Amino acid sequence: MDREFVQLDVFAAKPGDGNPLAVVLDAEGLSDDTMQAIAKWTRLPETTFVFPPTTAEASYRLRIFSPRREVPFAGHPSIGSAHAVLDAGLATPRDGVLIQECAVGLLPVEVRGDGRERRLAVRAPKARVLEVGQPEDVRLSNALRGHVPGALPPVLMDGGRRWWISELVDEASVRSLVPRWDAISTLARAHEAMGLCVFARCQGRDYDLVVRALVGQPAQVEDAASGAANATLAAFLHESGAMPNADGRYVVSQGREVGHDARLELRVDAEGEVWSGGQVQTVVRGRLDWPD
Repeated sequence: MDREFVQLDVFAAKPGDGNPLAVVLDAEGLSDDTMQAIAKWTRLPETTFVFPPTTAEASYRLRIFSPRREVPFAGHPSIGSAHAVLDAGLATPRDGVLIQECAVGLLPVEVRGDGRERRLAVRAPKARVLEVGQPEDVRLSNALRGHVPGALPPVLMDGGRRWWISELVDEASVRSLVPRWDAISTLARAHEAMGLCVFARCQGRDYDLVVRALVGQPAQVEDAASGAANATLAAFLHESGAMPNADGRYVVSQGREVGHDARLELRVDAEGEVWSGGQVQTVVRGRLDWPD
């Protein structure tokens, strides 16, 4: 049985700007091992598999795999998969909202517009501060050595995935940072975290923050555009009373350092819920012929 298959560029105004994603539509009948094998084969940051929902509340059910393992939640796979489901006619928004069923529960996805101009935003799982970085923590100081900190202290956040988050003094500091990969991997393993997310505030740009998400484990790689890392950062900024704009909305630039130019749209609503989103571009449409 062959299955509809698409490749997308997520958080992108045009193909090539964002974070790539593969989506297998109508994944019913695929085993866990087969889905993991497909995700390994695509060699993309994540591959998602769409199933019928198991509850009447949900629009569809989603499973997310990196090349190495299944992932309970990630931002760019959630946004991209919602776009693919809409284009395939597998679900219809109710009052402008889809409900994604995944390993962390039922997550609403807002839908505005259509086609290449469509904008989607997923409500991220609640995030919380686990630890405030201490100067004597050599694992943290090694990862950040030589970089001038910003106003906020570094913190370890858990929002479905754990990230160390650190503000740097300005945009140039973030852009010019050369990752100390061994130190970032040590930091990630010590705290069962993804890695280190650095950010800075920007002036006179068409974005409010510049962000880099440096994954320390299970591989050493810089994420071109991370919805989950940015949602976790937004929760920290909200909790700290340090949002870039009074209306709770801001735009992030991410990915230039790895050859992309993604834009992520973040919002914290009146209830303190974080929404992470942006545009999606469909790049490849085809069929996947992969026996289970």
